[in-house]
Amino acid sequence: MLKITIFGSPDPTTDALAKKQATKKDVYQLFAEKLRDHKDLESRWAVLQETRVEYFRGKDFVKFLTNHPEVKEVLESNNNLEIEDIGNILLGKSLLVRCDRVVKTPRPGKKKLSTWPAHLEIFPEQVFSENDAFFAWTFEKKNPLWQTLLAFFWPVLTLGICLFPVYPHWCKLLILYLCAGILLLILSLLLVRASVFGVTWVVLGKRVWFFPNILADEATLGELFQFWPKKDEEERPKWTARLFYAILAVVAILLLRHHTPDEAARSRYQKRVSNIIDDVLEWSPTLALSGMMEKQQTAFNGTDFTENQTKSSKQNYEDMPQPDEPPEDEEIKITDDGVNNRE
Repeated sequence: MLKITIFGSPDPTTDALAKKQATKKDVYQLFAEKLRDHKDLESRWAVLQETRVEYFRGKDFVKFLTNHPEVKEVLESNNNLEIEDIGNILLGKSLLVRCDRVVKTPRPGKKKLSTWPAHLEIFPEQVFSENDAFFAWTFEKKNPLWQTLLAFFWPVLTLGICLFPVYPHWCKLLILYLCAGILLLILSLLLVRASVFGVTWVVLGKRVWFFPNILADEATLGELFQFWPKKDEEERPKWTARLFYAILAVVAILLLRHHTPDEAARSRYQKRVSNIIDDVLEWSPTLALSGMMEKQQTAFNGTDFTENQTKSSKQNYEDMPQPDEPPEDEEIKITDDGVNNRE
């Protein structure tokens, strides 16, 4: 049977194969994006040929997929592939690129190579391996919506902070109390958190951190406000160390109590702070301009007064009677009785 294909019409078999390949590519693209966004896959940033890239280690990739097999469900029919085969497919689709460290000898004073090198280069053989192998993502990471909104509102917020002196008085008070309340809340939370940790560590020998991720740099918004502490898996501290730090804490508290400022010093500090806050809250362009005008008017009046005094003194000097001067051709003779005679 002769198969005739009309010029310009797509072949159904070729079209189905192309769609299948496109679907597979989209599947691996989704898998790579999900893998990159997952928090349990440890990664770092480095410089690859003058380009800043995010990379991970091969052994971390194997460990992650071993502990999280549910991530491979994105691959649909290919979710039963071996981890090494998945890595090779990602390399073949240019979603990953294998890298190697630039500095291959330990630095002076170091016995081992850096676990996470800061400079990478492309490895000649693009084959997946978990033995001292690094893999960098080649696609751009999609920014979430909140990052886009934050990037838009950040210049607006900066401009608003710069314009704080011209705000109305009630708005300044609102911002002042809001910022002071947030700062007080943060400091109180950190103080209570540290106090609970210190008491439980000294008394029970356990490490209990409420809000364990409150100071984490790379925590998400949900992880940041996680209340319950993580399970303490470290060794229990020795009683000698607990006793030493308990005595140290008691001594520090007694010293702080002994050197606390008296009521007069507290009043002085409070007055200074109140004056500074009042100066900030009461400042306005009108007052500033009026102050400048008053200074200029005072300086102008002072200049006029000086000029008037100079003119008046000069006029008074000219109006004063001058002593008579003898003519040039007139001789003055002094007689025996001391009287001047003019000839």
